[in-house]
Amino acid sequence: MDKLLIDLKGRKYLFKGKDMHTKDGFISADEIKKAKLGTVLKTNKDVLMTVLEASFLDKYWKIKRGAQIIPIKDLGFIAAEVGLGKDWVVVDSGSGSGGSALFFANLCKKVYTYDIREDHLKIVEHNIEFLGLKNIVAKLHDIYSGIPVKDVDMVLLDLPSPWEALEHAKSALKNGGWIVSYSPCIPQVMDFVEKVRASEGLLFFKACEITEQEWDVNERKVRPKSQAIGHSGFLTFVRKI
Repeated sequence: MDKLLIDLKGRKYLFKGKDMHTKDGFISADEIKKAKLGTVLKTNKDVLMTVLEASFLDKYWKIKRGAQIIPIKDLGFIAAEVGLGKDWVVVDSGSGSGGSALFFANLCKKVYTYDIREDHLKIVEHNIEFLGLKNIVAKLHDIYSGIPVKDVDMVLLDLPSPWEALEHAKSALKNGGWIVSYSPCIPQVMDFVEKVRASEGLLFFKACEITEQEWDVNERKVRPKSQAIGHSGFLTFVRKI
């Protein structure tokens, strides 16, 4: 069981088995190891921290980063929109830092993730081990040349030219399966949807973007936080029929 320490401001610290040093003070590793869940510990600066069991997402935020990952707001929407299930098999390309593959692997049966860069795959393999996931297969492979697995439930295309992998994705999918493309620019969406509409057996479902606006709540005074999580990318949903 991994432990998490959280202070009254919501700042979180994942316990890594060593003495914990923060700007709010120090707590020894022995003290944290002995503490039961729910115990409130005090740093040497008298800052209170509660010991909790670290959730998957608590650990997910600590993964090693290389290539930029798709934000949680988008990954969560993808999972909800397609109805991602525990028995699903998912293909993810390109892997990048593994953010998408890791997130979906916590929810589904199996994830196959592909990338053309060895340095990306090394980061992915590090993160798989860090999170203790056993249901991800990460391979060096160019998805533009084909998808080695078949009868999958979803293919995520996080690629510069997703339309070049469209027919391979269609071939890999079971009937009723989903292709989801993540693109930062709208011209990519336009080109992708054009290819979808020209491909027999594929149905363009929708294209959208997800924004998030947090609010400050101070008793009866509320206002939107000045910095919102705005545009990150466009999501395009396609279904095999």
